[in-house]
Parts: sequence; structure tokens; C-alpha cells
Amino acid sequence: MSIRQDGVAEAIRTEQARVTMLYDRLDLARRRAEQALGEVFGRGGAVANVQGRVEREVAAAEQWRRLAQLSGVERGLCFGRIDDADGVTTYIGRIGLRDDEHESVLIDWRAPAARPFYVATPGDPGTLVRRRHLHLRERTVIGLDDEVFDLERMSESDRRSLVGEAALMAALRRGRTGRMSDVVATIQTEQDRVIRSDLQGALVVQGGPGTGKTVAALHRAAYLLYAHRDTLERRGVLVVGPNTMFLRYIEQVLPALGETQVVMATVGELYPGVRAVAADPPAAAVVKGDARMAGVVAQAVRRRQRVPEGDLEIEVDGGVARVAHETCARVRDRARAVRLPHNMARKLFVTEMLRELARDLLVSLDDSLALENFLPAEAVAALEKELPGRQEPYTEQELAYEAERLWDLPEVRAALEALWPELTPQRLVSELLSSPETLAAVAGDLDWRAMVRPASAPWTVGDVPLLDEAAELLGEDDSASRVAARRAGEARREAELYAGEVLVSTGLAEEGVMVASALADRHDDDGAALTTADRAAADRTWAYGHVIVDEAQELSPMAWRVVMRRVPALSLTVVGDVAQTGSAAGARSWAEMLEPYLAGRWREERLLVNYRTPVEIMEVAADVLHAVDPLLEPPESVRRGGAAPLAVRGGPEQVPLLVEAERREIGEGRVGVVTSDAVHTRVAALVPGGDDLDAPVVVLTVTQCKGLEFDSVVVVDPEGILRQSARDLYVAVTRATRRLTVLCPDRLPEVLRRLKSTL
Repeated sequence: MSIRQDGVAEAIRTEQARVTMLYDRLDLARRRAEQALGEVFGRGGAVANVQGRVEREVAAAEQWRRLAQLSGVERGLCFGRIDDADGVTTYIGRIGLRDDEHESVLIDWRAPAARPFYVATPGDPGTLVRRRHLHLRERTVIGLDDEVFDLERMSESDRRSLVGEAALMAALRRGRTGRMSDVVATIQTEQDRVIRSDLQGALVVQGGPGTGKTVAALHRAAYLLYAHRDTLERRGVLVVGPNTMFLRYIEQVLPALGETQVVMATVGELYPGVRAVAADPPAAAVVKGDARMAGVVAQAVRRRQRVPEGDLEIEVDGGVARVAHETCARVRDRARAVRLPHNMARKLFVTEMLRELARDLLVSLDDSLALENFLPAEAVAALEKELPGRQEPYTEQELAYEAERLWDLPEVRAALEALWPELTPQRLVSELLSSPETLAAVAGDLDWRAMVRPASAPWTVGDVPLLDEAAELLGEDDSASRVAARRAGEARREAELYAGEVLVSTGLAEEGVMVASALADRHDDDGAALTTADRAAADRTWAYGHVIVDEAQELSPMAWRVVMRRVPALSLTVVGDVAQTGSAAGARSWAEMLEPYLAGRWREERLLVNYRTPVEIMEVAADVLHAVDPLLEPPESVRRGGAAPLAVRGGPEQVPLLVEAERREIGEGRVGVVTSDAVHTRVAALVPGGDDLDAPVVVLTVTQCKGLEFDSVVVVDPEGILRQSARDLYVAVTRATRRLTVLCPDRLPEVLRRLKSTL
């Protein structure tokens, strides 16, 4: 063995000893958490007093959280080491660990002390002498990669142990797994700027294919939850993705980073109770996504606040209760003037109309009992002299009683319901879109014909912003719940005060593991407590502490209204690439989309380096991007090599043979077959696995493959994809990390002229 090989072997033995010690600490922490949890549940029976119940809740909730965190960091617990000029060595990992003397033995990657690991560069190393990446398989060190910043300060033994290649390149060469991997060990400087950017305001992360913008945004979520725990633990973080397939692809990243309190949803899932996956035709998508649709929905609501053409007349008790048309209009206008949501203003309208109906009945009854009907005029005149000033024929109590009685009559309820109905968002939007007459009346300059559809049609993704808009305008009659809320608020204040006292007495306040509001949220004598994520996902009005929107260029202006309602503090991470916009209602520029909502309160970080796609494939993609917009520049790829991208003659029937050939070439990697919408069903039927992301071969449309990556990509029907959009073709050819093959039945599109062709 050479001196260098001996040094490398010694370095691996040294690091293995350290890693073994760290896993021992992790196991010990788990055992302690399990033991503590067992002791909590071992107390048994009902706790006799409030303090005992709260203390038990504190202990159980904290140990559950701790166990979940410790279980989520098993893979790759420690991945890095930095040595500074003062001879101090620091190990970086997914979680922070301490020894029995409470000295730090592993630094959490999100802690300020870990930042030099990410930001040091050869040109600006700071105080670092060396950065080392540790590669683990389960709990075994299988390799090391060193980056030296100051060789003169290293000892001779350390110099002999220098090994490996750039850790990023090694990671890029690994095969895909069907799920996004975290990049916590290979975060680059420009990504670190994104991750550690301030919580306040909106950050736009603009980056082309392969720049790591999505994974950087997810690491940002984990970092914010760590750095701003008090702010975000109670309110949570929402991650909005383009489709459910994308969310399945990324779902394992955050748990691997030690955070589980995040809600992930598509735009089609942002309205509780609705899971819309169907897309509208492009013409309908453009109209429904237009910001003017907010006014259309508002007009649809106003049209449901009617008055009769003449007087309102209702047969009651063998007679007729009547309210003059002018009075009906006055009551309606008064109810509108209070500017409450429709269903809340309805209570005012109904109450006033019932009083008018009751007044008419009582006056009619008084008229029928008038003295003039029973006495001569002279006698009536004499009585009026004795009782000057005619009195109202009813008291306020009688009027209220009569109004309440009328509300119990079905015919009265039906008449008032027809004038000002209680509406749900689903009913309003469904009746609007299925009524050409109503659409024509309220749509203004918008192409209302594109939106018409049967009332029984399933909800589309484009309907969800309309439902959300309707919910804002309709509201609900919450008079009873407001009384309950006042009482609950008083109880809540008492609970938080008491929880704070308990946290101090148990010592958890000093450790910062929980805040009083979070404990009060979790404590529930009536059953199991819900997590922040559970409660947030079920509450349309939930205000998140931070929202991350991925593939944000696909959101329409109406969809942005939904997102902005979820984050009143306007703390957002907006991730995307306007060059890849596929939706007809999507963004052409960030300013166009964000200015109406943020008015200059947003900043942009551009990721310019493509870590995923080889140079040879990006040269092909650059021609396609030029067809999208000659002024757009693709990101710069950092690696070259692999097979030249290829064009093959054939139709969909050739896909199985081509896929098998690709699988042989890439070994354990994964093949993505990306098709036009027109041939997707046909191709999917030919290939086992379909859209299963865990299968070795996946068949997807361009919309479905956004944000995903594969070792090998087979593009089927490029002409069809190009007819959909040049942006779609750009997305399709930039999904590959190693090999690209385009299957074309005859003439290759001109924008793909760089492909090595067998046509």
C-alpha cells in the first residue's frame, strides 16, 4: 500500500470512529425519548387536576416530536466536516447532538456555525482550511471528498489523507430513485443565499432546468422552521406544487431534514373538501385565471340579492302579507351597505323583511278591529277626544313575536330564500358556470362561452380559485359561533397563561423546544391533539407563517389571489422559471404576476448554474429556448460527457424496445418517457409502471413531468409537443441527467436539429 493509500485508509478509519460515536449518541437520544414517552403513558388513568394533565401533555407532545425528529435523520446523519485556521474541527449533520458534558459533537446544518461549510469558495474561504464531505451507506463511511482552501496550514498527515472529487459531481452521477433527494450535503453558495434569506417579504427564485431551485426552496422551509421556530411552529409552512405527482416526488425531502410540520398541496387542493385534478381547456383556463373573474363572481353574488318585480305578497293564515316593492329595495340596499359577506348580510335582510311582513299583518289585523267597524262616527269621535293621539297598533314585543312566528312558516321561508338565498361556494360557482344566461350578464368583456359546462361536471383546478373567491364573498352566518369564540378566547388566554407557567416549571421554556401558544394548541381534554399541519389543511382561512410556491410560473392571477389569502404577512418563496410556463393562464414575467399583490415588496435571486443536465443536452435545449424567446438564456451546465442526444425514427409502438435499450444503458437508473397529450394514453398502455414514480420506467405528459428528473428521457411525438407549446418541448428535453432520445415518426422539428439523427 502506498503512503497516500495508507493515509486515505487511516482517514476513513478516523471518520468511521467519529460517525460510530455520533450514531451511538443518536441511539441513546432515541432510547431516552422512548423511555420518557413510556413513563408518560405508564402513569395510567385520568390525571386528577388540570396541572397534571397539562404537564403530561407537555411531556408527551415533546417526546413525540423528538422521536419523529430523531427517526427522520437516520440516513446520512453526519455528512460534513470543516477545519479552520485555528485548528478547530466541526462536524455538520442533519441534527445537533451533544455529549454527556453537553458539549456539541454535531452541528445542525441550519445553525449559524454550519454556514461556512456552504459558503466557503476557493476565492473566499473565510477562515476555513479544508472542507470534507463524508459519504455513508447506512452507518458505514464508504468515501471522502476533500476541498482544500489553504494547503500550507495543513499537517503532513492531513495532506496524505486528501481524497476524492467534488462532492457535487459525485452526487450528480448517482442514479435517480423516483423521489427527490435532499442536497443538504452539497448545497452550493448561490443556493445557500436562497435558503438563508430573510423570512420577511417575498423571495423569487428564478432558475432554469437543473439549477436546484426546488430543492433549495424545500431546504429553505426546513431552515426557516429551525431559525424562526417561535413564529412558524404555530402558523406552519405551506408548500404549493404544480400537481400531485410532483408532491409525491418531493415529499420525502423535508422529513429527511428533520421537519414534518409542513402542509403540501396543489392549487386544486387549496379549498378544503375539494381535490381538483382535471385541467380546463386552454381557452377556459385563460378566462377563469383572469383577475377580472373576481368581479364576475362578485356580480354573480349580487344577482342573488333580488327584489320582486312588484310588491312582495305571501299568503299567510288565509290572508296576504304584503311588502311594497320600494320597501324591499330599501331593505336590500341597507343590507348591502353594511359590506358584510352575503350570508352574514342575509341575516339583516331576512330580519328586516320579517319585521315588514309582521308589521303589515299586525296593521291589517288592527284595521279589521278598528272602532269604525263597530261604532257610529259620533261615538268614535267622542272616544278620540278622551284618548287623543292614536297609538301604534302593536308593541315592539308583539312585532318581534309575529316576525318569529312568520319565520317558522315554510311559505315565508321559501319567499325570502328566493330573494336572498343562503349560498355555498360550490352552489354559487356550479350554477354560475352552468348558466349561459348568468355568465353572459356578468362576464363583461371576458369570453363567457369558454366557461360554460354542465352542472354535473367535476371540479377543475381552475375552479378552485373561483370557489375560494366565492367563499370570501359569501362568508357564513357566524353569530352563534362568535359568542362561542368570545368564550373560547377567554379560555384560550387562561390556557396560554397557565401553559407558560408549566413550561417554566418544567424547564422546557429555557430549552426553547416549545412555546406556550403551541402547548395550548396541542392540549385538548376531549381527544387527541391535531398538529399544526392537520388544522391548517382543514381551515380555508388559516394564515400560514410562510408559503413556498413551486413551478410558480404556472399560477394564474386568480390562483395567486388564493395563495395571498393564505399568507397575510406576505412571507413567500416563489420558485420557477418563466421560460417553462406551460399554462395558458400562467406567467410571462414575475413583475406581471406579483406586482398587483406585492407592489415592490419582492426581491429576486437568479440561479444560473445547471447542475443536472449535461452540456450536450443543454445545447439542444438552448435551440428550443431560442424558439420560445430569442432573448432568453439557458442556465450554464457544469458538466460534460455521456452519450450524445439522439433522434430515432419510429412511432409509439417503438417505445417498449427503446425503453429496454435505455434501461440496459443506465443500469440502476430510471427512464422517463415524456409524451405529447395526444399520444399519452396510447404510450402508457404499452409500458408497465405507468405514472408510478417508484417504477423503473415512468410515462408522463409534459405537465406531469415538470420539476422531475430521470437518468434517461425518451421524448415521444416532439411535433405534437411543439404544437402544444415550444415551452413544453423545452421542459421535455431538459428532464434528463444522462441520456436523451427523441422518437419521431418522420421529419424532425427544426428546433431539434442538433440531435444526432438516425432518421
